[in-house]
Amino acid sequence: MRGTTLIIDCHGHYTTAPPALAAWRDQQIAALDGSGPAPARAGLRISDDELRETIEPNQLRLMDERGIDLTIFSPRASFMAHHIGGFETSAEWAAICNELCYRVSTLYPERFVPAAMLPQSPGVDPATCIPELTRCVEEYGAVALNLNPDPSGGHWTAPPLTDRSWYPIYEKMVEYDIPAMVHVSTSVNPAFHTTGAHYLNADTTAFMQLVQGDLFRDFPQLRLVIPHGGGAVPYHWGRFRGLAMALGKPELEEHVLNNVFFDTCVYHQPGSDLLFEVVPARNILFASEMIGAVRSVDPRTGHHFDDTRRYAEAAKLSEEDWAAIREHNARRVYPRLDALLKGQGR
Repeated sequence: MRGTTLIIDCHGHYTTAPPALAAWRDQQIAALDGSGPAPARAGLRISDDELRETIEPNQLRLMDERGIDLTIFSPRASFMAHHIGGFETSAEWAAICNELCYRVSTLYPERFVPAAMLPQSPGVDPATCIPELTRCVEEYGAVALNLNPDPSGGHWTAPPLTDRSWYPIYEKMVEYDIPAMVHVSTSVNPAFHTTGAHYLNADTTAFMQLVQGDLFRDFPQLRLVIPHGGGAVPYHWGRFRGLAMALGKPELEEHVLNNVFFDTCVYHQPGSDLLFEVVPARNILFASEMIGAVRSVDPRTGHHFDDTRRYAEAAKLSEEDWAAIREHNARRVYPRLDALLKGQGR
């Protein structure tokens, strides 16, 4: 083990929520086509003990085993499913999921900090998400949000992230000084497996949209986190540099890296080594996304694929870079998290 500073996981989802949550969602979906009555929010009853029973043997146990001090915790990404129903459906679902993550953070205030899911819906003005975003920051203490660049579920009907239709969300992010993790949800397009293709495609696509545009000229304080190690971005860094040149853009370090960050959700040593070698350490945030897309043990190593701390500690990182990746970058990218930790004396 290197150093004694905190290890902050910037990418956690409530993937182990009590079964009652999924049952309520199934009833909500069934009601959309008249297959059953719409459920009432008051009908979903999940006790604090049920939350503890799903967190303590799962996320909290693994955090303890792997020495992770704190996780930024948001609703399950694949459950966001913004393509289902309309805005009203997404608004109700987001409110329920965000409340559960908040409740987990109140039960374990030194281990989990909430991030907000937005009630996005295909073809609906992103500005409609502002009330839920505001509520989560002001009432729940959310330190970030998840932004889905493809609410259609794998059909990519939304405009690029540089389009002005997204600006109301960016303006609110700058006002609250919070970042967004650019994270898609379930793919309903059979050509794209949700976690093996759609997630990684979206990471790569989002980065290229930012290279093509000039978003950060309008929002120099905006901060976006691209998960899963940036998809194909580190592996094709030369391609993106060359495309930026062809588009008449500055070098990537100047054009996007003051505002764009990558997490360490890369599940093998060579891929992690490549990320650390290609992307500047100041742009990398520690993360594992456990318990997430890959939950099994790697038979070649005897360790879980998503035990990303092992990869970081085995990499050729200086102590300064490792300290930045595991703690200091997260405090800088998530100022509200930094303030919370300082309030806890950490």
